[in-house]
Order: sequence, then structure tokens, then C-alpha cells
Amino acid sequence: MKLLVINHKFHYEMEKLVRIFMPDEKIQVVCEECDDFNLLTSVTDEILVTINFDDFNKILTAPLCEDNEMQMGRMVYSLFGEYTGFYPKWGVLTGVRPSKLLINTEKVVGRKKTEEYFKNDLLVSNEKFNLARTVADCEEKIIATSQPQSMSLYISIPFCPSRCSYCSFVSHSVENDKARNLLPQYVSLLEKEIAETGEIAQKIGVKLESVYIGGGTPTTLSAEQLKTVIDAVKNNFDLSTCREFTVEAGRPDTITEEKLLVLKNSPVDRISINPQTFNDSVLEAVGRRHSAEDTIRIFKLARELGFDNINMDLIAGLPTDTLDGFKHSLDTAISLDPENITVHTLAVKRASGIGQTSPKIAVENATLASQMLDYAYDKLNDKYHPYYMYRQSKSAGSLENVGWAKDGTECIYNIFMMEECHTILSCGGGAVTKLKAPHGDEIERIFNFKYPFEYISGYEELRNRKKRITEFYDTYSL
Repeated sequence: MKLLVINHKFHYEMEKLVRIFMPDEKIQVVCEECDDFNLLTSVTDEILVTINFDDFNKILTAPLCEDNEMQMGRMVYSLFGEYTGFYPKWGVLTGVRPSKLLINTEKVVGRKKTEEYFKNDLLVSNEKFNLARTVADCEEKIIATSQPQSMSLYISIPFCPSRCSYCSFVSHSVENDKARNLLPQYVSLLEKEIAETGEIAQKIGVKLESVYIGGGTPTTLSAEQLKTVIDAVKNNFDLSTCREFTVEAGRPDTITEEKLLVLKNSPVDRISINPQTFNDSVLEAVGRRHSAEDTIRIFKLARELGFDNINMDLIAGLPTDTLDGFKHSLDTAISLDPENITVHTLAVKRASGIGQTSPKIAVENATLASQMLDYAYDKLNDKYHPYYMYRQSKSAGSLENVGWAKDGTECIYNIFMMEECHTILSCGGGAVTKLKAPHGDEIERIFNFKYPFEYISGYEELRNRKKRITEFYDTYSL
């Protein structure tokens, strides 16, 4: 479809909003200037947006003014809502971090006017505003513990045992010989990068608050390789100030007792064991190589070994799943009594297998995903509270991902990372270092090479990029 933008500069936001209604459409944005308003009334100084596709051609007009982006967004929302019959619960809000927007808005205009702004201007539903409000209240308490000298560490392991059909991450399946053969060299260079990053952290005088080893699937590594990575952190960073150390163990088919013991006999104090669903037919449909029973067995083994802070991920809207199937998955997860349950909404990206074969599934599953989240939120409220949230483009129903936690078990890294509280130093393929000014809001990013083979071949260039960390802290001193 074409989005024709005439005589205004709001093309970026208009495209993002249209994508909420048409996530599987390829949108061509055409910006024009025009003095001929014969198609309109005799009113002058108009904004014109023409949206053309197939049998649908409508024109929107509104008085031109500098702060008219919001009004334009509401008109597009109304127009596409009428055309599709779908009115997103997040209204015209397209941002990734609703709770961050809420917190920042409240600092300027106060609590009451923030609620009015979300509901009246952004058209956010009561349900979603209340969710954002609850998350923000929890986040603010943890954000307040971040100090100017605080930092967190992220380590990327971009390998998996096989690729799930919904995955669009930069991750290589070790079923492929080339990817599997890269692992030893990758781990060796990662160990080196962690050591060099530790030297930088010491030089700039930052204090480590949290560590997160993610992926991919970190437990794709052997027990020995896992120990190498964790020891590199332990030997090169001062862990005396570290309040949380997470390893995203992830897929049950990669977790063994030997690997769990490596984690248990280390500073790691939080892990994830992610079923995504407890329905075997759905697991098979998305390419997961484990059963629901495997997840339960590994979870119980982790408990027996003494892990007392475990997260479990579920995804609403997976192919072939049903509302009853999702209810079973959630009920099973709750019965296992993990400390955290994270409920994601399926997002269909072009780079994923589903994006290639079933790109319309996010649109088709929008109502179903919403019903699944409604059930989850109703059930989880009994034992958990929502503590962090983010949104992804092309998610079913333009819905959200929410982390739920028991009191006192919130993953502080998730909040620090999502709400951009302090610097995140990152190591590994696809990792992004995010530098935040200690006494301001300035953010700067340093990107590592995405793919393992690029990471290996381009390591010296990566080292040069990271010199920017000390330059940044020379500019924005502690």
C-alpha cells in the first residue's frame, strides 16, 4: 500500500501508526508538496493525508499547526479503525516503552494531567493505562536505586540448538556445522572482550549493578564454555556491588544437570527456563525440540539444585495455539510457582520463519492474543504483579510484553535496560552498548557486529569502536 503524505512533516509517525493496523503490509511512503486543494473544501492552510490501497481511498484534512502531529494521529486511528473494525487498546501510542513515557510525562505535568493525556490525547484504553501506571509505580522504586556511577553488563550468546519459527533474532543454529565450529573461537574472543570491557569499566569508575547473559540460548554452550564466560565476568569485574546475575538458560533441551551445577557454583542467582507453551503440538508447530514434560522436569531439577529465582516465558498468539491451550500453559506455569512469569505477544518479523510463510498471522490472531492476555492478567494478579513492560512492532493486536514478579524478585536488569536508567556495557555478537550520561539524559550506542563470523573477523574494529566509551565518560564525567 501507499501512504501519500502531502504538505506536512509527520510521515514517520504516520507510517508507524499505519503499521499497527497493517503489520503485514509493505508500506511505501510518498511525501509531496501541493498547492492545488481543489479536492478539498475552500478552507486554506490544510494538512492532507491520502491513504491509497486497493479499493480504499480516503482523504483526511485538519488545520495546519506546528503541534498537529497528535491530531493527525487520532484521525488516522479513527479512519483505519472504521475501515478495519480494529481499535488498538494502546490508541495512537506507538512507542516501545509506555511506562517510561508515563513516568517522564508525570514529572512535567503531574499525575492527573498525565492520565488525561494518555486517555484523551493518546486514546489509550483504561485497561492499558492502568497497566502502565502499575508498571511505572514498580519501576520508579527500582529506578531510584540507580546512581550516576551505576552500570550493568550484557553478554550475548547468539547461538541456539535450532531456530524457532517465530524468532527474528540474530542467532545461529548449531545444527549447522559452520555455526557449531565457530563456537570455540567465539567463546575465546568473548572472554577477551569481557576482560577488556572490565578494564574500561574500572578506568571510567563505574559500579556494576547487574549482569545478564542472554542470546540466543546461552546454554547452547557446553558446561566448560559456560564456566569460561562466567569466570571471565567474575575475574574482570568487581561483583561486590552486583545485585543480580542472570543467565537466560532458555530452552529446556539445552539444559543439563552439569550446566545447572556450573551456574549454581558461580555468582549466578537468577535463571530463565522458557517453555513458551506447555502444549506439545504447538511446540512442534514452532520448531521447538522439547516437550512440555521436558520443561517441567528441568524446572524441578533446578529447584532441587537450589535455584530460588526462576523466570518462565510464555508467548500469546503462537501458530495453532488456542485460548484453551494458552490457559493450560499459563495454569501449568503458575502451578510450578516460578518467581517470574513473562508473557510475550507474538510479533511476526519478516526475518522469522513465520514472517516468510504466514505473515498475516499477527493480524489473524489479534483478537485471540488479546483474550489470552486478559486471561493471563486476571490469573497472575493473584500471586504476581507487573513490573516491566515493552512493546514490539508487528505484534498481534499491537499488544505488549509484560514481566510479572513476586514481591522482591523483580529482574532489575530488565528495568535498568528498558527504562534507560544507566549505562549498559555489552559484549558479544549482536550486542549493543548503551551509554547514558551520568547526570543527564544523553544516550549514545555502540554496536557490535551482528553475526558470529563478523564478530570474529572484525574484532579489532570492535575494539576501536569501544574506545568511544572512555571518550563519552570524559565528556559526561561522573
